[in-house]
Amino acid sequence: MDQLAARLRRLPPSCGPVRLVGVDGHAGSGKSTFAALLAEALGGAPVLHLDDIASHTELFAWTERLRAQVIEPLRRGETARYTPYDWPARRFGPARSLPPAPVVLVEGVGAGRRELRPGLACLLWMELSAEESWARGRARDGEEQREFWDGWVEAERRHFAADPSRPHADLLVRQLRRGYVMLPGPSAAGTQGEDVTQGDGPPAMW
Repeated sequence: MDQLAARLRRLPPSCGPVRLVGVDGHAGSGKSTFAALLAEALGGAPVLHLDDIASHTELFAWTERLRAQVIEPLRRGETARYTPYDWPARRFGPARSLPPAPVVLVEGVGAGRRELRPGLACLLWMELSAEESWARGRARDGEEQREFWDGWVEAERRHFAADPSRPHADLLVRQLRRGYVMLPGPSAAGTQGEDVTQGDGPPAMW
């Protein structure tokens, strides 16, 4: 993970002074856990969770809000202020600050959507199938969220059918029993030729 963090720091800024790094994948694929570990390796890099940007009525139609509240301020080198969505209360809460750090992680389903890709320094994709990811997510959230998951799965299918992220990923992140292995993504721009492996697994290939 430290090797990956070092290579991300060496990438050229992509959004004003910020290296914006997307962590995408199916719901339940482990994005939040991986992003937290990577943020720690980056010395406490800020993490924007797209669950804070989406809402019940806008599962994927949040691009303009993200651009206005986060992308444009960071591009100007300013601290972004966004209003996170409170899912149980079904309303947006008090504003939070997101500073223009050298590396900022954006994790969530749709982090690699076409409108965001021009501003990303690197796109990581959690390499776990949709069915496995959704099963993990359903088990995590329990029976009370069954109806929400039924609607979410269909919305996610439509989103990735129209706007797939994986073909544009620079790295594929595969979780092992211990740690992760980073494999070359379909679009390995900016990191080609690097060797980054964490945990017990085969050497990363590029």
